Amino acid sequence: MCGIVGYIGRREATPLLIQGLKRLEYRGYDSFGIATVGSDIDLFKKRGRISESESGAVTLHGSVGIGHTRWATHGEPNDVNAHPHTDCTGRLALVHNGVIENYIELKKQLLERGHTFRSETDTEVIVHLLEEQYTGDLLEAVRKTVPFLKGSYAILAVSAHDDRIVAARDASPLVLGIGDGELFAASDMTPLLEHTERIVFLEDGDIAEITPEGVQVYHEGEKVEREIELVNWCVEDAKKGGFAHFMLKEIFEQPQAFYETIRVGVDDAVRKVIRSAEEITLVACGTSYHTALIFKYLAEPLCNIPIRVELGSEFKYYPPPLRGLVIAVTQSGETADTMAALKMAKAHNCPTFAITNVQGSTVTRIADTTLMMRAGPEISVAATKSYIAQLAALMQIVNIRCDGAFDDMLAHAHLAIDEVLLQDMADAVALCRTAEHVFFVGRGPFYPVSLEGALKMKEISYIHAEGYAAGELKHGPFALLTPETPVVAVCPPGATYPVMVSNIKEMKARRAPIIALGVKGDSELEEIVDIFIPIPDTHPMVQVLTTSVVLQLLSYHTACALQCDIDKPRNLAKSVTVE
Repeated sequence: MCGIVGYIGRREATPLLIQGLKRLEYRGYDSFGIATVGSDIDLFKKRGRISESESGAVTLHGSVGIGHTRWATHGEPNDVNAHPHTDCTGRLALVHNGVIENYIELKKQLLERGHTFRSETDTEVIVHLLEEQYTGDLLEAVRKTVPFLKGSYAILAVSAHDDRIVAARDASPLVLGIGDGELFAASDMTPLLEHTERIVFLEDGDIAEITPEGVQVYHEGEKVEREIELVNWCVEDAKKGGFAHFMLKEIFEQPQAFYETIRVGVDDAVRKVIRSAEEITLVACGTSYHTALIFKYLAEPLCNIPIRVELGSEFKYYPPPLRGLVIAVTQSGETADTMAALKMAKAHNCPTFAITNVQGSTVTRIADTTLMMRAGPEISVAATKSYIAQLAALMQIVNIRCDGAFDDMLAHAHLAIDEVLLQDMADAVALCRTAEHVFFVGRGPFYPVSLEGALKMKEISYIHAEGYAAGELKHGPFALLTPETPVVAVCPPGATYPVMVSNIKEMKARRAPIIALGVKGDSELEEIVDIFIPIPDTHPMVQVLTTSVVLQLLSYHTACALQCDIDKPRNLAKSVTVE
């Protein structure tokens, strides 16, 4: 959730730290701060957006520094609770992403030993523990501190008069960028892309000493070598490119994201795992959970294999019987609940499989096998092209189980996605923007498509939206239908088409205005609804993609009409790395 950046090298640190923090704004935050190392630790931190207060940070000088964007978990968003945090002496500073589960116990002990706390955060206990262990060697102090911590952490620590940064991670992501006489650290790759393509992914339990000359990594007290990997993302991928918002740019990048994920294909090791699976359990959260549900609807009848879909947040506490292949679906590869579920599956000796967008992420190191999405960096908090790329990966699995029956369809599906990008949404937006509640309904795979459509609407427009299997409305939600309650119905041809039409007529009888998505030329559907949005008449699997994109556009344009903060919706974070 929170964002971390660090810099050490030949240049002034502060401008690079501010630039890096801005690259991490998409993760969600409510305050930010920077510490630089000169003759002392110089500190600036502030509640609110970086753009509102960055002029206060530019007075900090030095070629060593750390920065942070905070998404509040312990203590309200304010200047004091913002990172970095310092020890009692002011000679140590630290930023942290994660949650220290035993912080109350540690804080009580530290208070009894005379430490003074300024904030309400769990993070501050770390810097006071560091203070007790520090005798001039920052690396040794961090090494002695981390065994006291229970929970998750990615840490960058600096000390006055010390030309180095010490990093540590456990169950929270931290990557290093290797430049020319300078090094960078960050929560993910986006702040590093314009400076280097050479990346080191730290692993759980690693402690790294970072100097201008290089990095040395230690694990369980021993020096270890971590491979320098070359990333294939570029900085232009993380810029708006003339679009009003990252979300719109990423919606328009979906044909390419789908095509690239399909084009790269699947290696023999992945094919072997998929073909040998007798049953599959998928674990995921949020949008990824919806793609997993779509996969279940597609794969069970086509592949004749039992499939279970579980929420990562529930899996840890109420695990199902663990048999067969377990697939983790996670855009970032760092989703805490999904990681916990995958570790549990491994503990039960299940073969594990990951679908992710981020090379070198934690899930790729936990899972036995990984299938990479090819979406490139996704900056907007609301997932769009990562959703489409996940569907591309999951549809590849269906295709493999069906001996390549859908090769041609998948190879050309991106053309249908491209066709709906310029759909006129004005009438539908006018209907939704004044509503307090919107229902999204569908059947079969279009039920989870409706769940995702409702999620997008509530995420970025703040309109209350719910997704339902269409037949379920009459089991309670019908009571909420009024002339002011629009219903968005996904109604392509197929086995459920007649009953969907019947459901729509029932909703119309309750005077609810209906926005319907159906294939071009469907005059029957167009006649009975208030607003008809045509989609290409293609294979049902492709219609899953096109209807999803139309619903993304509906939410986007509605949010624009309401002048919402599209890319950084309130209270939300891009990568949920805490439980």
